[in-house]
Amino acid sequence: MALTNCKECNSEISDKAFDCPKCGAKLRKPERSFFGKIIKYTFIVFNLLMLLWFVTGVGSAAQTVDAAASEAEQAGAAIGTGIGAMLIITIWVFGDLILGIMTLLTRPKK
Repeated sequence: MALTNCKECNSEISDKAFDCPKCGAKLRKPERSFFGKIIKYTFIVFNLLMLLWFVTGVGSAAQTVDAAASEAEQAGAAIGTGIGAMLIITIWVFGDLILGIMTLLTRPKK
């Protein structure tokens, strides 16, 4: 362990310290582990993919509803769209809960 000087108060502190114990100045920021970075980026990619899936799914289903010939086909397509949208939202919520908790548990610590 080497000693260094604080940039704010010029007191001697450990080079491993995150904050100066005397003045409280931030010296360095804790970093996520490799696994923590993987979880964080998985959380971001998951949300982007779910958004893309939701927008394209509902958009293509809306085209199907408009192209349906009879009122019964339109009603069926609308019901199917609603069920599909709720399924996507349910998967999205549960996935976000799981990945969000994992992201919080793998955040950097001092």
